[in-house]
Amino acid sequence: MNVTVLGAGAWGTALAIHMSATHVVRLWARDAAQAAQMRSLRRNARYLPEVALPPALQVSADFEASVRHAHGGGVVVVATPMAGLDVVLRRLPAGLDASALWLCKGFQDGTGWLGHEIARVAAPAARVGVVSGPSFAIEVARGQPTALVAASTDARVRDDAIAALHGGNVRAYTSADPVGVEVGGAVKNVLAIATGIADGMALGLNARAALVTRGLAEMTRLGVALGADAATFMGLSGLGDLVLTTTGELSRNRRVGLGLAAGRPLADVLAELGHVAEGVASAAMVLQRAHARGVEMPIVEAVVQVLDGRLAPEQALVQLMRRDARAESPSP
Repeated sequence: MNVTVLGAGAWGTALAIHMSATHVVRLWARDAAQAAQMRSLRRNARYLPEVALPPALQVSADFEASVRHAHGGGVVVVATPMAGLDVVLRRLPAGLDASALWLCKGFQDGTGWLGHEIARVAAPAARVGVVSGPSFAIEVARGQPTALVAASTDARVRDDAIAALHGGNVRAYTSADPVGVEVGGAVKNVLAIATGIADGMALGLNARAALVTRGLAEMTRLGVALGADAATFMGLSGLGDLVLTTTGELSRNRRVGLGLAAGRPLADVLAELGHVAEGVASAAMVLQRAHARGVEMPIVEAVVQVLDGRLAPEQALVQLMRRDARAESPSP
């Protein structure tokens, strides 16, 4: 199978490395200088310097040629941040005979749209889906065991995703619930900021467990309100990704929370990070979608207030702890 990965950040590079073991893979970098450097060094020096690129992996700065590479039954993987998904989908040619899958996890700034909602407008005729799940790029690039889920309402897209991704140390599952998979992937980033704040304040493991558990409840409420299947949130893109991102030392969003708990300005934390932390951009959009559906998300709301500078982390903790007692789940 011919596979094209659009976006040479850490995650796009990692999946390109994995898939090149069994497929003919072309990795597109927006920056021509970066593409040339990657071809020369056989490494992604900026985003994934620890892992060598396989000899068979092609690197290109030619967008049109890279997309043509997958035409004829292949797969295009969009590995941009959420902010770039709309632009890239609009650049895909009409009549492209390939399934398009995106990796980004978030809500679009401004509209509050998820990936499938963006695709409905940007590429209405395309066969599309989303890939998510608990996965740090460096571990995939190193060949460490990882499980992913590919979601689409189109069975052919699900089949193509399995053909492209499943193999080696990556186990791929399918889902017909892209809404749930996308909500899980997006909201867990906001919750990771919350747990980073809690860990940075040394609140303890009890507090972290409570945040993860109640965060999962918030995520599920929003997802169901948007049309998702509640069962999806007990899977890889829900509980699985939530556990990884809220506890893993490699989590960018958790590191944002740690920085905020230390009293550092958000701009400084993000500048030092050097990578996109999708939870920062998505937090306000998550809350916007929740308010529109009448969904209560107190943890997310507290994170938004901290990110906006309206509350200090200590004040956000007091706000959450002073909430009225209630039943954990609705009475039968």
